[in-house]
Amino acid sequence: MLSKRDNDLITHVGPGTPMGELMRRYWLPGLLSSELPEPDCAPVRLRLLGEDLVAFRTTSGAVGVLDTYCPHRNANLFWGRNEEEGLRCVYHGWKFNVDGACVDMPNEPPRSRFAEKIQQTSYPAVDRGGFIWVYMGPPEKQPQIPNFEWLDVPETHRNVHKRVQDCNWLQNLEGEVDSSHAPFLHGSVGPDGMQPYNANADRQPVFQVLDVDFGVAIAARREAGPEEYYWRITPFMLPFYTIVPRARETNYIWTAAVPIDDLTMFGMTVIWSPDHPVPPNPVVDVDANFRAKQNKANDYLIDRELQKTSSFTGIRGVRVQDMAVQEDQRGPLSERSREHLGASDLGVIATRRMLLKQLKALQKGQEPTQPHRPDVYHLRSLALNAPRAVEWQELMREHMLLAHQR
Repeated sequence: MLSKRDNDLITHVGPGTPMGELMRRYWLPGLLSSELPEPDCAPVRLRLLGEDLVAFRTTSGAVGVLDTYCPHRNANLFWGRNEEEGLRCVYHGWKFNVDGACVDMPNEPPRSRFAEKIQQTSYPAVDRGGFIWVYMGPPEKQPQIPNFEWLDVPETHRNVHKRVQDCNWLQNLEGEVDSSHAPFLHGSVGPDGMQPYNANADRQPVFQVLDVDFGVAIAARREAGPEEYYWRITPFMLPFYTIVPRARETNYIWTAAVPIDDLTMFGMTVIWSPDHPVPPNPVVDVDANFRAKQNKANDYLIDRELQKTSSFTGIRGVRVQDMAVQEDQRGPLSERSREHLGASDLGVIATRRMLLKQLKALQKGQEPTQPHRPDVYHLRSLALNAPRAVEWQELMREHMLLAHQR
C-alpha cells in the first residue's frame, strides 16, 4: 500500500506538482502523426499533464504545440486559421509561429512594436515513428527522443494505436508491470476449469526485480517441467513505458501510459517486428475521439454466458479487459492506502519505488539521467523457457538489451 501523501505525489501530474515536473523532463507521445495529416491542416486539441494545448502542422510541415488560449483575450486557438507558417487567432487576427512568437498583429497600428513583447507558451514537437512527441520541460534540459527499436523499423513493420482511458496513468502502468494477472484476466476456462496460459499452467509466479539504467527489470518465474523455468521479463522504462513479454518469434508490444491529467490518460501502443511486416491491428476499437466503443457505460459489453463457458472475464479483447479493471479501482484515481499487496505484487512495488525515488531526487535538485541516455531504451522484452541453471539476468543480457549486443 501507499500512504495518501505518497499516492498524491506519484499520481498528480499538473504544473508544479513533483510528478508533473518529473514527467516534463521526458519526451511524451501526445498525438498520432495521422492526426496532423498534411501541411496547413486543421489544428487539433491536445491536453497533456493537465495543460490545454493546440497542435498544428505548418505550411513547411513542422509541428507546433501551443497553449491553446490566445494571450490577447483568451480566445481558443483551436478555432484558428492554420496558414503561412503559423496559427492565426480568429478573434483579432494575432498570429503565432511554432516557437510561440507573435509574428503578426493586424489590429494594432502599423508602427506598433507590441507584438515583440508577446510570447505564447510553446513546446518543442517532433514527428517520429507515427507519433507527435512533445517536450514540456525546461528548454536548457531538452533531451533526445528515447531510442526505441520500433522507431527505426519500416512503417510496414509497425502499427501504432491510441486510446483514451478514464483513469489515472499509474493504474494502467501498474497493469503493464504485473505479470501475475495475465492467466486470470486474459485467460480462458473449459470443462476442466482454468486453461494453461501461453502453454503454461503455473499461476503462482515467483518475482524478482532489479533496478537498471532504463528503470526496473521485472522477472516472473514459473514452473515449466523438471528441468526448465518459464520466464517473463518486463522492462519498466521511465517514466511510463513498458514492453509486453512475448515469445521472440512473434511481434513485440510497446506501451505508454501518457497522462492527460490526473483522471484520464492516453494509452499508446506500438506492435512491431524487426524483421517482417505487421498486419493491421486496432488493439481497441475506438471512435473518432479515440474513445473505446466497449466502455464503462456499456459494461465493456461483458458476456456472462461467455464467462461461464470460455473466457475468464467474459469481456472480449485483451486491452478492453485491462481497461475494465483499470478504470474502476475505487474510481479513476485508486486509493492505494486501502490495498493489501502480496508477493505477486513485487513488480508493482518496485515500479512505485523507482518513481518516488526519481521525483524526490528531482525535488532535491538531482536531474534524472535516463532522458539523456536514449540508448538505454533500445531493448525488448522476453518470454521463454530456459534451463533452471541459467540466471534470468543472463537471459536479459542475451535477448533483451540490444544496445548491449552492439
